[in-house]
Amino acid sequence: MSDKPESPKILKTPEPSDPDMENVNQLSTEQLQQDQENSVTENAPPMAEQNVNNGETEATENAAEVKPDESVNNGETEATENAAEVKPDESVNVKEENDGTTSSEPEERGDPFEKSGSNLSESVNVIKNQNADQDHEDGENGAAANEQSVEPPTENERQGDQEETGAPVAASTEEHPEQVDEPKEQGEEQQDQAANKENEVELEKEKTQDELKLEKEKIQDGVEPEKEKTQDGVESEKEKTQDVVEPGTEENPVVSAEATGGELETRETTSPQIPVAPPVNQNMLPSVPRLLSPDQDGTETSMEGTMSNSALNIIWSFGLNRDVPVLNLTDKDRKMILYPCAHVGVLYDFQNNKQHILQGHTNAITCTCVSEDKKWLVTGDKGEDAMVIVWDTTTGTPIQTLFDLNPDGGVVAVALTPDARYLATLSSARSQLLSIWDWTIDGESPICTAQLSPDYGVQNYIYFNPEDFHYLVTNSSSQVIFCHWDERCLEYFAPPLSDQDFNKQVGNYSQSIFQSNSSRALTGTSIGNLVVWDNNKPLTKVVSTEQSADKKALKIIKLQERGINVLTTTDKYIVVGDMAGHVKFFDQTLKLIYWYQDFHLGPITSVSFSHIPEFAPIAPEGSKYPGDATISAKNFVIRDFVVGTNIAIFGNVTADGTKVQVIHREHDAAIHALSAHPKMPYLVIGSYSGLIQIWNYEKRTVMVSRTFERGLHIRCSSFDPKGEYLAVGFTNGTVRILDAITLNDEMSEPFRYSRDAITHLVFSHNSVYLAAADAEHSLTVYKKQNSAEDPFDYLGRYRAHYKPINDVLFGIHLDSNLPRLMSLGEDRVLVEYDLVASVRDNLVIASSDRIEQSGIPKCMAWYPPITKEHFLITANDQYKFKLFNATTKMCRRTLLGPTYGSPVLKVSILPTKEQTLDGMEKRYLAYHTEDKVGLHILPLDGNPHNSMALIAHPSGVSNLVCSYDGRYLFTAGGSDSAVHMWEVNINALEAQSRLGGEDLLPFYGLLDGGREGELFSELEDYFYYGQIRNQGVDSQEIRKVSTKIQLAEVPFVMRALGFYPSEQEIEDMMNEVKFSEYVETGQYVEEIDLGEFIKLYVNHRPAFGLSPDKVLEAFDILGIPTSEGCAVERGELLDILQSKGEHMTEYELAEYLSTLLGHNLEGGSSELHNIDPVEAGELIDQNLPHQITADMFSKQILGFSMYTDAISD
Repeated sequence: MSDKPESPKILKTPEPSDPDMENVNQLSTEQLQQDQENSVTENAPPMAEQNVNNGETEATENAAEVKPDESVNNGETEATENAAEVKPDESVNVKEENDGTTSSEPEERGDPFEKSGSNLSESVNVIKNQNADQDHEDGENGAAANEQSVEPPTENERQGDQEETGAPVAASTEEHPEQVDEPKEQGEEQQDQAANKENEVELEKEKTQDELKLEKEKIQDGVEPEKEKTQDGVESEKEKTQDVVEPGTEENPVVSAEATGGELETRETTSPQIPVAPPVNQNMLPSVPRLLSPDQDGTETSMEGTMSNSALNIIWSFGLNRDVPVLNLTDKDRKMILYPCAHVGVLYDFQNNKQHILQGHTNAITCTCVSEDKKWLVTGDKGEDAMVIVWDTTTGTPIQTLFDLNPDGGVVAVALTPDARYLATLSSARSQLLSIWDWTIDGESPICTAQLSPDYGVQNYIYFNPEDFHYLVTNSSSQVIFCHWDERCLEYFAPPLSDQDFNKQVGNYSQSIFQSNSSRALTGTSIGNLVVWDNNKPLTKVVSTEQSADKKALKIIKLQERGINVLTTTDKYIVVGDMAGHVKFFDQTLKLIYWYQDFHLGPITSVSFSHIPEFAPIAPEGSKYPGDATISAKNFVIRDFVVGTNIAIFGNVTADGTKVQVIHREHDAAIHALSAHPKMPYLVIGSYSGLIQIWNYEKRTVMVSRTFERGLHIRCSSFDPKGEYLAVGFTNGTVRILDAITLNDEMSEPFRYSRDAITHLVFSHNSVYLAAADAEHSLTVYKKQNSAEDPFDYLGRYRAHYKPINDVLFGIHLDSNLPRLMSLGEDRVLVEYDLVASVRDNLVIASSDRIEQSGIPKCMAWYPPITKEHFLITANDQYKFKLFNATTKMCRRTLLGPTYGSPVLKVSILPTKEQTLDGMEKRYLAYHTEDKVGLHILPLDGNPHNSMALIAHPSGVSNLVCSYDGRYLFTAGGSDSAVHMWEVNINALEAQSRLGGEDLLPFYGLLDGGREGELFSELEDYFYYGQIRNQGVDSQEIRKVSTKIQLAEVPFVMRALGFYPSEQEIEDMMNEVKFSEYVETGQYVEEIDLGEFIKLYVNHRPAFGLSPDKVLEAFDILGIPTSEGCAVERGELLDILQSKGEHMTEYELAEYLSTLLGHNLEGGSSELHNIDPVEAGELIDQNLPHQITADMFSKQILGFSMYTDAISD
């Protein structure tokens, strides 16, 4: 884009009616022609589509060497520097308004691409390199970006245009078929140009309004005017581009003779006519970037999410981020808004109730902005792997990505220049970076950057000056910063302002803007003040329009009593949104023009206006625009706009008739309650705001909602299996039974037996029992009764856990249809309750089993009946799935679970029943980790390719439920107030599994080095040595080589591989193999082959190896701080090893320690060596220090060098 001249000169030119204008035009043309001949090389190639409609119908005679637009536009070139003070392109624009008035504005112009000191030929090359083939419909006014996308002409088309435009061309052949001429040679074109000049003016006068309308429709339909041109095509092209100019805005100050009805004398020089560009809007400096995007065929396309190649795909998002302003993308073709929802952006067509999900961020989106023409959208996040993404809103595809290599990086604010060429970002680091990016060219590094002091606070708002985008303002709650930038540097000023400066309270800053046609800027505050900033120079009565980043506070205006949250502009108005929910419109002198106060949507946090290029502030006949606040009470005509509030409500305001449409009314607090109807496509969402909604997730509509009284925060909910009741638990311990359709209370009074938050609510399969777990580690059971008034009654309450309850589950007894109830706590205990024997106030416990030794179980579910044995599946914090026999509670299998950054926190069996080729059921398991959601193929076997996961909510997943038919998953994000709806694609998951290989191939990949690695080679050696040990090491008989080893050798081979299981873990491994075929054959398995052993090793070993943190943690708890770290006294350590945990005998302890200290042969008694415990005890006393630290225990006793780095840290 262009750089503004350091000292721009505003050249005032006479009015078009001034008789001196003719002399001015002739003088400037002669000087311009002379300079061009001296500065431009002869071989400068003609450039298509770079000519600007700057008021002249012809240019210089050196047409083949110089482009008239490249001299006129480049305010700093040698040609224009030597020219007269008044340039031909700086004449006055006379604009006919719809009300019949005229206005004139001078223009400040600078070359969009030229650097200071470069000559005209250099600027030609720069312009050519900077996207020379700009579409002439795509003018700086930004209006053409809203039309159907028009392909830029190809190189052949441009060359053809240059040949065709050697002489003035007429309008399209359809309108004037009699004037079609064949392309002429360059000399003939120059000779004929002067002769055709008068015809051009006459044709312009004869243009009717219908013809202008037809030309405009051609542009909108994507017709390229360059394809067929006749002699009068110049006028036709100019009319088309002028039709695109947005009504009510300042047009290009340069007006041709044709555009003003022939009032200005045309120039006598001739030049080849190149396809012209649209007039430049004074507020829109260089051209809009043109990035390649999919062609638009003009047909309506749905952007709603559909099935993708992933096993899970977000197709709808419930909720929104109320902390990020909503953006209005509405134009004449669509009614759409953009808002973030967790880590995705949502393009929501609120007219057709469709969403398109923008996926790409791994962190929650923190800021957004959109270009003036609503074409380009920018989203940014902060955190690890933060990025800024630029999207095309018409296709929903990412165009550019800016990555942040800082681990704590990211952005808190972004802004685009009015022409969308440059992007400003504010980093989230403590010392913030303000960066300017030329994102259409370079996404790797910014043009210029400035580091801001932490004393300025967190700057969280950016605003470019729409009249000169080289000036911008940012602000935090305590400091406003004004900046000026160019391609070389960025300088900023932070003017101080305190309550004492004007002897009045300032308040916290909210947003800042630049005042139109003035050097002043405005900042809103939290107490209703408006701070006026102006250039830091002596005060005068003359209002200056010269911009400067060096500003100071001029005055503080008490605009209103309520705090100002939003300060923005639209057309000629200054717009204010406040805490009272009002939206006010002021003129540039801060006189109140209109006031919207009856929205009743909550405190305003964002106001965003639609983009209508042809918008004119004139009320059509029959419209219902309200009258403004002036004495004349004229119709107040503005663009429609969208408001967002801090209570998560979005509303669309139609100015004609002042109609308010509520687009979204969502949750403004954490969402934890999530339930899917067992038979219908209904979803219940409840939050800490007290709002509960029932959605029809297939139609994407809210069926019914209810807001509970203040202080009732919804924590959990559950449908009964019949779909008649909905149980809702609150953070204050109350439980309500509601009608599942109307949300009316079914109980005369809610249950209040708990004093802390209800964390789990579960119904039995026959809807007879309701179990509620609370944060006091207790379980309360309610039983259904035959009462029309109160369908449920209290049964009993029991505190069976001493740590939080992680899951509650109802099941069915195998020998009857009676329900069974279990609870699982962080205390590693699985408790089963005897519901049959329980009576009121006496809840009976049937059994209590400790199912984990070191891991903490997180969740449980009933394993589907795809095996003959009935299992209960659990997931623990060590990334393991465990299958327990439903009757004996014996651990039957341990399997490696998904390892996607955090352990599985909840599992749910998809209620689908897929059939395999052999007629067996194919089932799937849905799960969520701390921030991800995934699917897993059943049966579980430890194959990592059978599972997948995607980021669901970066701030954490609080709940997961499945639809009744298994087609969808729903995840709640807790603090992000969002719920995502995921479409399940089983075929993609199966394809992923097959790509990972079959049989043992996936497990070979989990071994270090794979099938050909050193570990596998050692494993084979250990495997065969186990056979030797079993047959006797000292035996002289012939060895029998087998593919299997005895189960008794399994622990030794595991230890040889570096896995040191506890006795409990050894027992679980032995039972897993021993009973693997018992249900089918009734026989025990006593041997294991190599393949099964590899699976056993991979599934049971620690998912991420041995951790030195465990040793450090143990010594920190047991030891006494010393200069070398926490140390444990030798006698105390020996006593702990013999009395705590899996305690050792005195003989075992003596043998193991003496062997570890190197005084016995390796293997000890396990290798048939004899150990003398008395001698071993003396060796321990002599060689074991009295004070043992974690470092000493790891390095000198265990011999683990891997611990050295971690312990030293």
